[in-house]
Amino acid sequence: MPSTDPSPASHSLTNGDTKGLKVSNAQIKGWREQLNDDDYAVLALRNLIFDICHQNSGGHGGSAIGMAAIGVALYKYVMRYNPSNPDWFDRDRFVLSNGHAAMFLYALNHLTGFDNWTMDEIKGYGSAKTDGYKTICHAHPEIEVPGVEVTTGPLGQGIANAVGLAIASKNLAARYNRPGHDIVKSRIYAMCGDGCLMEGVALEAISLAGSLQLDNLVVLYDNNQVTCDGPLDWINTEDVNAKMRASNWHVLEVADGNYDVQAIVSALNYAKVLKGKPVFINIRTVIGLGTSVAGTYKAHHGVFDKESVEISKRLAGQDPSVTHVVPPNSLAYFRERKFHGESLEKSWNTLLTEYASDYPDLAASLTKARKGDNGTEWLDILKGIDSTQFQGKATRDANGVLIDKIWKAHPALCGGGADLVNSNKVSYSPEDVFHPTVGYAGRYIRYGIREHAMAAISNGIAAYNPGTFLPITATFLLFYIYAAPGVRMGALSHLPVIHFATHDSFAEGQNGPTHQPVEVDSLYRAMPNLTYIRPADGEEVIGAWILAMSKRDGPTLLSLGRDPVGHVPSTNRYNVAKGAYVVVDVPDHKLTLASAGTNLHYAVAAAESFTKSGIPTRVVSAPSFEHFDKQDAEYRNSVFPLDGTPIVSVEEYVATTWARYVTASAGMTTYGYSASNASNYDRFGLDAKGIERRVRKYLEDLNGANARQAGWRQI
Repeated sequence: MPSTDPSPASHSLTNGDTKGLKVSNAQIKGWREQLNDDDYAVLALRNLIFDICHQNSGGHGGSAIGMAAIGVALYKYVMRYNPSNPDWFDRDRFVLSNGHAAMFLYALNHLTGFDNWTMDEIKGYGSAKTDGYKTICHAHPEIEVPGVEVTTGPLGQGIANAVGLAIASKNLAARYNRPGHDIVKSRIYAMCGDGCLMEGVALEAISLAGSLQLDNLVVLYDNNQVTCDGPLDWINTEDVNAKMRASNWHVLEVADGNYDVQAIVSALNYAKVLKGKPVFINIRTVIGLGTSVAGTYKAHHGVFDKESVEISKRLAGQDPSVTHVVPPNSLAYFRERKFHGESLEKSWNTLLTEYASDYPDLAASLTKARKGDNGTEWLDILKGIDSTQFQGKATRDANGVLIDKIWKAHPALCGGGADLVNSNKVSYSPEDVFHPTVGYAGRYIRYGIREHAMAAISNGIAAYNPGTFLPITATFLLFYIYAAPGVRMGALSHLPVIHFATHDSFAEGQNGPTHQPVEVDSLYRAMPNLTYIRPADGEEVIGAWILAMSKRDGPTLLSLGRDPVGHVPSTNRYNVAKGAYVVVDVPDHKLTLASAGTNLHYAVAAAESFTKSGIPTRVVSAPSFEHFDKQDAEYRNSVFPLDGTPIVSVEEYVATTWARYVTASAGMTTYGYSASNASNYDRFGLDAKGIERRVRKYLEDLNGANARQAGWRQI
């Protein structure tokens, strides 16, 4: 418990004045007459946040100021972490879902003694960063920086990430903990605001967390009742507590989250003993507390009035004219956590040694999991599979077989689908389900119809510890539109997740244009650090898996078809890594057709017809533009020559991404149609005869001219 005796600075306002007025602590609303150590810590944190806001004339400080007492409760009394080793495996994880309040996290990391969070770094927040200057104090927290668990900013994502982190911790505890040896105890704490709780991704994740009874998860709601545009009741008057209870969460309330640190500590400690449900703590705060704009939208971002900052600093015994200096007593109060964290990790290491003695096999397995050592058996399996078994089968069918073969061989694989695993041909055993009715040791997760949360939760699972988990997700390609913000955050955060998309063209058929993703590939092919692979047959699916499983620094999306594929010669699992390669070659070619996925076999058939008619035609399979772009110029030019011969892409998508390789594209310019597979290829001129018709017209228009000089066109 904190001391109730005033420190030497406790009478700052009675010994000084503001505008000539002497003010006692009790006259400042909310503060007691004699401030204790907790109060001074809250003031020190708020005053540092004021300095961060003012140093470059901006930043989102309002919520951070209002949450200061919550931060003190978490970082001083409740969370298990080690500032000397931000990557300690069994630490509690803190997620700032309202990532715009980043300075809240940055200030706490500095105060508690994270080595990289120096005051010089803090001073970089909000700077123009000219002349190549860099700082770890980004506008929103970014995962690459020690002391930041996940990248946050788009509201709601952090809550979903926290659910993923909680799933990861639950799973490891179920697999490795034994009586007297709780090797995995990490709890997950997520801070959120009003905006997070309105976002669909958060609501999807909250619903799933309640269903899974994740009682190692605590969401703290900074309930300040203000949004960027105005009061919350302009746009939202729902009973949040009732909604959370209906989602199977415990709900606790703290009436004073502005000053009463110990009330927050009590709620957090009580949350630790509650079982069977995640915990939601509704904490009432005031945005921009103690400033002239407190409690209004004007406090959301920007600088604060000088007089309010002076009062706060005088109350803490600080000279208002001095910035970026923390009072020694308060700094010592926070820095004690550095030594405490070192002691926690030391005790854990001792426990781990005892565990290794009592359970050597489990300890060895845990060591591999911590290192991300998943062996090579999975790779041997993929290399050894005879793809002739997939002839004439849909790529989604081949994909399902591969998942089944390597699931047990790769211990990090986990995850599931958005209620479409049957369509994705993902099989699993009932005893391997991650669910309270079965247990938490299973690796298969039933996400339900929650595509956005599925992707964001998978990011959280992957972020728990590099290499320990390799999540998968599955749904239709069209519905990865719903998941796209989560997929993008995974790519931005360099988190390895494998997404499987079936029904990736208008071959999907009778469900019609609502389910036919003619433009979705463009998004994912353009997304940096997202590997989009569209394999043409089972052989290329194997190659796609080798690449996806080997990628450590970002997600992969495998784009798969529902319908059987026709014959494509010379596909090669290892050539998939080249991104594009020739599958049909002819001497003295006059035309190249390029395609991918379910359209490639039609291009092969059209090429045969062209060659027979006197136009020697080669065919290129292009499953991955990203991998092709990484090849050297000599190879790229050998696949797509620059000699002016026509090169035409054919694919069931809008051809936005082909123009940098080809001279013309036969693709979609409209949405699809509710009709059978065969009739759609005929309707849109992308079967063999349609391709031939469109390309012949193009060749007639060229009339022998240099196709490169003529420029790209849609045909």
